[in-house]
Amino acid sequence: MIVCSCNVLTDHDVRSAAKTQTSAKSARAVYGCLGCSAQCGRCARTIRKILKDALSQTCGESCSCGRCRA
Repeated sequence: MIVCSCNVLTDHDVRSAAKTQTSAKSARAVYGCLGCSAQCGRCARTIRKILKDALSQTCGESCSCGRCRA
C-alpha cells in the first residue's frame, strides 16, 4: 500500500527501513534512510504507526535495544 504519495513510499519500504536501519526510530529517520524527506507531512502519522508496529514485532517485550522504546 502507498503510504506517502509525495515520495511514493509503501508500507513495505517503511518496514524494510525499520528492520535494516538501526537509526530508523522516527518518521524523519525513515525518510532519511529511504533517501527522501517529508513533503506535505500527511503520511507522518501512518509512518510512525507502521514503524512502531514493525519494531514491536521485531523486538518483543523483553528487548533492551532502545529502538523499540523511542
